[in-house]
Amino acid sequence: MWRNFASSALTFLVVILFCLGGLAMWATNEYDAEGPLETAICLKVDSGSNMSRVATSLNEQGAISNGYIFSVGVNYSEKAQDLKAGSFLIPAGTSMREIVDLVTGDGRSTCGSEILYRIGVLRNEVQLRELDPESNRFVEKFAFEPGVDDVPVGFDAARQDADLRYRIALAEGATSWQIAEALKAADFLTGEIEDTPAEGTLAPDSYEVTSGTARADVLAEMTRRQNSVLGAAWANRDEGLPLESVEEALILASIVEKETGLADERRQVASVFVNRLNEGMMLQTDPTVVYGVTGGKGALGRGLRQSELRRDTPWNTYVHAGLPPTPIANPGKAAIEAALNPDSTKYFYFVADGTGGHAFAETLREHNENVAEWRKIEAERTDN
Repeated sequence: MWRNFASSALTFLVVILFCLGGLAMWATNEYDAEGPLETAICLKVDSGSNMSRVATSLNEQGAISNGYIFSVGVNYSEKAQDLKAGSFLIPAGTSMREIVDLVTGDGRSTCGSEILYRIGVLRNEVQLRELDPESNRFVEKFAFEPGVDDVPVGFDAARQDADLRYRIALAEGATSWQIAEALKAADFLTGEIEDTPAEGTLAPDSYEVTSGTARADVLAEMTRRQNSVLGAAWANRDEGLPLESVEEALILASIVEKETGLADERRQVASVFVNRLNEGMMLQTDPTVVYGVTGGKGALGRGLRQSELRRDTPWNTYVHAGLPPTPIANPGKAAIEAALNPDSTKYFYFVADGTGGHAFAETLREHNENVAEWRKIEAERTDN
């Protein structure tokens, strides 16, 4: 009898273990399976919160299928203590395991509200915007030009959000003086800027920062990124370019940046200047003259005068042969790559074509015809 009882007990134990194994496998599959979310949500995790509260919030928003499995999975992964405060974008169909990874990762908020500080060539702008999870697009709440426009009503109150993020977007073609002055005016940054960075050494890019970040640290990161871009482009440059150093490459890239904003023209524009340098011709590019007039301290705001085209400044490429002594702006990655990998053309001239682009020419005769056409377009616009 005892033998039969032991055999039955063993069988029962095997069945229990088998069921538990199946249950564990099912739970694991549920934990890793595609989640029930049909549209993305923004999950806010308050400072001092815990995984239990997170599970409750996820359940209420329909982001997980089983709160118990979520909690068990968190405990099994030993990530409960890694929970970060912030606002996290949870895409549709995200599994429970993926959600845990999102809220225990680097703590960088991926949704919610942010202040975007745009540093441009002609103007700066402050935007307070909020990410719409469903469309994954930002919705603008406030926008104004600092130092020019009045601060919109409600902006200061909206800034009190503890999870508010800050981002600096630096446009291609801004000068180092413009960038330094804009950073000085950014009230969410701290510290002094002792010296304006060397022209051309700051990378146009998007920079996520926190309130209280030191201005010197922002400039250091801008410099680091520009050095990285320039170093990679220099290592992959075309052979036979009339450029003797990385510094000369940066100067040429800044000229390309200021001459055209069209992506498909950059390498053609670069080819014109490379061809001119190879032939010992004057570069004769207006943006260098403008830099000599303004010193990089803002836009000229008008056309160049004949007297300025003749003015003897180190940057006047109508007066001095070769490249100017320094860059004339901070070029972006595309302009740097264009300067170091220009198109192979026979172009020596270009002029505006009235569409936002340029008409290129191999000979002076062709160029003069293009100039005449451009002047005709200008005259028609003036008459209208």
